[in-house]
Amino acid sequence: MKLPAKHRVASLDVDAQYTFTPVCPDELPVPEGDRIADELNRQAAFAGYRLGSKDAHSPRALWLSSDTEPPFSPITGADNMDIRWPRHAVPGTRGFELLAGLPHPADYDFFVWKGVEPDMHPYGACYHDLAERQSTGLVEFLRCNQVNTVLVGGLATDYCVRKTVLQLLAAGFEVVVNRSAIRGVADDSSRHAIAEMIQLGAHFVHDSDQLEQADD
Repeated sequence: MKLPAKHRVASLDVDAQYTFTPVCPDELPVPEGDRIADELNRQAAFAGYRLGSKDAHSPRALWLSSDTEPPFSPITGADNMDIRWPRHAVPGTRGFELLAGLPHPADYDFFVWKGVEPDMHPYGACYHDLAERQSTGLVEFLRCNQVNTVLVGGLATDYCVRKTVLQLLAAGFEVVVNRSAIRGVADDSSRHAIAEMIQLGAHFVHDSDQLEQADD
């Protein structure tokens, strides 16, 4: 796929954390989630800016699942929590860390921590709230730097990657999703998420070998 000149392209690593890998089996292990770092680094070589995001959740979050309220059970009467999840991505734990081989958060050009409030559980990297009123600043960063195309990889395909891609498309960016740099929670929901992203305008490549930079 032909990309714009490098200074018009950003690469976004969505929640590429150990919490979403088999390294943390008691959190939210995504099959092969720990195998995407190299491909994220390869796609970043095509971009003038590198962006990242992390889940950052309280160990006492109000959306935590339990024996009586299992994972994926709905939450009613809350504005910024929709379903319950196991404890995951708690700062200071192994699950909170980015995958080995990725930059330190301070070395990205822009970085988002999301879900810090115990009663908020967003998915996309562009907004702190489910109603998408409170920007994380990611969209504004891209616009201020005149970026028009975003390369996306990360975890997980059917949740945070999907939502981030939809937010970027709604904001008017061209979005390219790298299949080799994503993994999903479940095959069925991942297929549906990919179909939805394509229907709404996202482009997909198999891996970074299919990317090609335009001349300045």
